[in-house]
Amino acid sequence: MHYIKAKTILSKNNGMNLYRGCSHGCIYCDSRSKIYGMDHDFLDIEVKENAVELLKAELKKRPKAMIGTGSMTDPYIPLEKELNYMGKVLKLILNYGFGFTCITKSDLILRDLNLLKKINEKTKVVVQMTITSHNDELSKILEPNVCVTSKRIEALEKLNKENIPTVVWLTPILPYINDNEENINKIIDACIKTNVKGIICFNMGLTLRVGNREYFYSQLDKHFPSLKEKYINKFGNRYVIQSPNNRTLMGLFKKRTNENNILNKPDEIFNYLRKFPEKTYQTTLF
Repeated sequence: MHYIKAKTILSKNNGMNLYRGCSHGCIYCDSRSKIYGMDHDFLDIEVKENAVELLKAELKKRPKAMIGTGSMTDPYIPLEKELNYMGKVLKLILNYGFGFTCITKSDLILRDLNLLKKINEKTKVVVQMTITSHNDELSKILEPNVCVTSKRIEALEKLNKENIPTVVWLTPILPYINDNEENINKIIDACIKTNVKGIICFNMGLTLRVGNREYFYSQLDKHFPSLKEKYINKFGNRYVIQSPNNRTLMGLFKKRTNENNILNKPDEIFNYLRKFPEKTYQTTLF
C-alpha cells in the first residue's frame, strides 16, 4: 500500500475510484491491462489519501446525480476494513443528497448497510454484485481473495430485504471453465430468488490483452493444466474471447430473464443506474 495526493476524484460522469490496484486476485482481471498505465505493482494498492476532501468539494458544486464507483477497483477490497473510506464517502453522499451505485464482489458492503438504507430512502442506491460461478470451490480459484459466491448471494438477500435495488454482473464467463448451462441457470436462479433488478451480460466470454493475458495464462497453468494451450490454439491474441457455447448460453440467459421480468439489455440497465430520481416530498401546512 502507498498513498498519493490526487488532483481530482470525480469524472465528468460522476464516477470515482478511491484506490488503484486490487488484492482480490481475480485471475481474469482486466484492470491488470497495461493500457491503463498503472506505474506500480497491481498488488501495491494506491490510496488516494485526500479522496474524501476532494469529494466533499465536488459535491458542494455539482448538480445532484448518481455517484458511481468500482469500475476499475472494487471499493470494498480488504484494505477498506481498516481505512473506512467508503463509510466516509457514503456519509457525504447522504448529507449532500446524491444517489449512489457501486460494483463489488465483497459482502463487506453490508458493513455500510445502514448508510445505504438512508441514502436509498432519500434518493437512490443500486448495489451491483459480480457473480461468475455458482460453485464456491470454483469461485475460490477464480476470485481467491474475496468472499465466495454463496456469501455474495446472502448479501443480495439482505439488500433485497431492505428494499435496496441490485444488479448482477454475469461476467466474465470463461471458456471451458464456467461456460455451461448448469452454471448460468444456477446464477439466474439466485438472481430470481433475491429479486435483482437486472443482469448485465454482454456475451459469454472474457477479454484479454497485454497485462491481464499473461497473468490469466499463468493462473491457467497453475489451476487448469493444459488449458492455456487450448486457449492459444483456439483464440490466438484476440481481445474478445467468446465462449464456443455463447449462442446457446445467451439464448438461455435472455429466455430466463425475460420470463422473470429481469432487465437484460446493458444499455437499458445503464440508463437505470444513471437515472437520478426526482423525488418529491409532501409538506404539511399548519
